[in-house]
Amino acid sequence: MVSYDVLIVGAGHAGAQAALLLRQMKFEGSVGLLGDEKELPYERPPLSKEYMAGEKAFERILIRPANFWSERNVDMLLGKRVVKVDAQAHKVILSDDSEIGYGKLIWAAGGTPRMLSCPGSDCQRVFAVRRRDDVDAIMKILPDVEHVAVIGGGYIGLEAAAVLTKLGKKVTVLEALDRVLARVAGEPLSRFYEEDHRAHGVDLRTGAMVEALEGDNDNGNVTAVVLAGGERIPTDLVIVGIGIIPETAPLLAAGASGGNGVDVDAFCRTSLPDIYAVGDCAAHANKFAGGAQIRLESVQNANDQSKVAVSDIVGQPVEYDAVPWFWSNQYDLRLQTVGLSGGHDRVILRGDPAQRSFSVVYLKHGKVIALDCVNATKDYVQGRAHVLSGAALDQAQLANPAIPLKEVGLA
Repeated sequence: MVSYDVLIVGAGHAGAQAALLLRQMKFEGSVGLLGDEKELPYERPPLSKEYMAGEKAFERILIRPANFWSERNVDMLLGKRVVKVDAQAHKVILSDDSEIGYGKLIWAAGGTPRMLSCPGSDCQRVFAVRRRDDVDAIMKILPDVEHVAVIGGGYIGLEAAAVLTKLGKKVTVLEALDRVLARVAGEPLSRFYEEDHRAHGVDLRTGAMVEALEGDNDNGNVTAVVLAGGERIPTDLVIVGIGIIPETAPLLAAGASGGNGVDVDAFCRTSLPDIYAVGDCAAHANKFAGGAQIRLESVQNANDQSKVAVSDIVGQPVEYDAVPWFWSNQYDLRLQTVGLSGGHDRVILRGDPAQRSFSVVYLKHGKVIALDCVNATKDYVQGRAHVLSGAALDQAQLANPAIPLKEVGLA
């Protein structure tokens, strides 16, 4: 049985960053990076943006070229899937029944797209946007596609809608809640993006409950989305963006603590000996969420948690305390978010959305907890310090875009 001093399961952002950092931090033991795709580690955010739009070739979204990994003696174990973890024996069992041993295990397996479970959900031409294969399959059939239905009004769905609209497709966005981005942003930002997508020709519907998909009897391709109430929306392609299911089953079956993800402590250690978890699948107590146990699905979190886990492995432990940040590109709009807006009790709008450059500032007990900045990079950069400081600020000055955020005084 082959064995590694550190085995990393998951070859996305978190796993690749962990492997990279092990070598940067002078770890000299053996390192294996295992992923269930056959591709080298690549960036995920461009999949629903530049890669789908054809603006970036796949080689340009590789995290590192092939020779980088070989020169650093990181073994690429690609196209392999872990189905069981034997924590006592310090080994994993793969889907082909082979086994790999480990000294330390970093679980960076991310998540699987949540798909529809309604009648007709097994139709052809129904895709998530999570892997290169997903987008390649979408791009292959696009010349024959006129109508696209996007189910889910989160970032992935809206980004895909923007790209497909620019490619000349007739796009319908169906969001079950009463506004898009409802789980991650305040109402002003939601309404702005709804209006902007509609201005670009998207048929965007909120409160739209999908009841079924219909398919062609001859080839099984999807032909319509059926809403509660019976309305049929003809379509040639369905993109589903309704979240992910964290890939943690082997860890939980091995006895790791967890539920919505696998629980980790401040050093990204699970409850199982010598096993860490990082990235989308790791549930951690986050001080920017008031200490709540959450999962963060972001490149920032993947990279920062990987650094925490690796630091602990090499004997330089540091606690995870990174400020969350995110971004999204849609049309000519660049949204940059810092902090977590959940639990806010007041929203302040800086600037005029009609000018396509503004910020939404979220307060809790008078303190800035997050900002959503649309084409307002200075607010994003300067607002980060206020999220970190936790100070109560003058709200009239916060609302005045003529006053730079770095000059806003205390309340």
